[in-house]
Amino acid sequence: MNRSTQAVREASRSGDYGRVVKLVRVDAQLSQKQLGQACGLSQSAISRLEAHGAATYNMTLLARVATHLNIPFRLVGLADQSAVQAANVDGSDVERRTFLHGTAAIVAAPILTPASMTHRHQGNDGGQAASLRLATTAFRRLDGTTPSRQLQEPVLAHLRLAQTITSEADHQDARYRLAAVGSEVASLAGWLAWDMGDYGSARTWYGNAIKAARSSGDRLLAAYQLGSLAQFEAHVGNAVQSLNLLNQARSRLEERPIATATAWLSASEALAHAVAGDARMSDRALAQAAKAAEQVSTEDPAPWPWMFTFNGAKVAAMRLTCGARLGLPEWVRAAQDEAGEAMTSGHEKQRALLMLDLASAHMVAGRLDGAFSLATRALETGVRYRSGRIVERSRAVRRSFTSANKPQVVREFDERLHGIYL
Repeated sequence: MNRSTQAVREASRSGDYGRVVKLVRVDAQLSQKQLGQACGLSQSAISRLEAHGAATYNMTLLARVATHLNIPFRLVGLADQSAVQAANVDGSDVERRTFLHGTAAIVAAPILTPASMTHRHQGNDGGQAASLRLATTAFRRLDGTTPSRQLQEPVLAHLRLAQTITSEADHQDARYRLAAVGSEVASLAGWLAWDMGDYGSARTWYGNAIKAARSSGDRLLAAYQLGSLAQFEAHVGNAVQSLNLLNQARSRLEERPIATATAWLSASEALAHAVAGDARMSDRALAQAAKAAEQVSTEDPAPWPWMFTFNGAKVAAMRLTCGARLGLPEWVRAAQDEAGEAMTSGHEKQRALLMLDLASAHMVAGRLDGAFSLATRALETGVRYRSGRIVERSRAVRRSFTSANKPQVVREFDERLHGIYL
């Protein structure tokens, strides 16, 4: 269908951007479920978007759907941001480099239109904060297929820009909005440092993200950033610190319980208990996460700052991870099928980490060939993306095999592992 056909133009002019999406989706012969899966949303979320009418839209959500359907942004009321259009590149080095340089130019350009706001921190706020957030979202999407070392410099430049604009803002409302954006970028910087194995910098950036979130006055954002640091502490073995941070995060949600946030925080708690070796409490937290995840589909699309819906498949993936940490292969087997969505996701680095969890479960069950086959594939991903986190997790899997009698599959893995210098 020509994107400028009369029906699309009329829907666009009237501000009914959901109808624009529906017309293009139907012409592309995609169901609502297929479009939702491609964008990390539920079928009901796409249905609500298409039926939204001439109202205020979530800019980030609309950009995500428009990008997938190749709808020109002007037809859905968005600025023509090449940064977001590049969010779904196929992963080639040339396209990633082009995107990174293009995004740096976009976020460095003057963005001077003040926003008229009704919701202080949401993606539909327009103006400087909204434009900066679009670039942040694009960076977050690139993380799955781009080495963190390539993303680090442009992300830190983006953070400096956000901080500069915040310091120069004339009005308190604008400073609140921009502080929220700065929090999100600092959190991404923390994630990248973690992936590179720089734990000190990761803690620093996550701490900055929490401070900025508190300055923004957005309790949901503060909960998200506290939960992000809690996940980091759990993964690096600090279970008590992780649980303390999760309690703080929950206190921010008392007035605004949201299923996505509740499921995510409960899953993070399960990991912290697993790291502490408490299978009973971990199982209890996973059950709470699964119950909350069942309610996610009844809500609107995942609230900012969450980019993706936290569903049952992700709870199952966390059970798999907890089972690996606890040395309970039966947990891994029970969760493996349901976690298939996460195992086949486009985020290659996350998929590699799940493969290493599977490898650990195979190791406990005595299936060395399967364990080191999975570990080798994950290690290859870690080397390709220069991910210190994946390589160190691969080393941990290797350390769990202590026999002096090394089979061929173990010797081959050692040869590969010992030659890696990131």
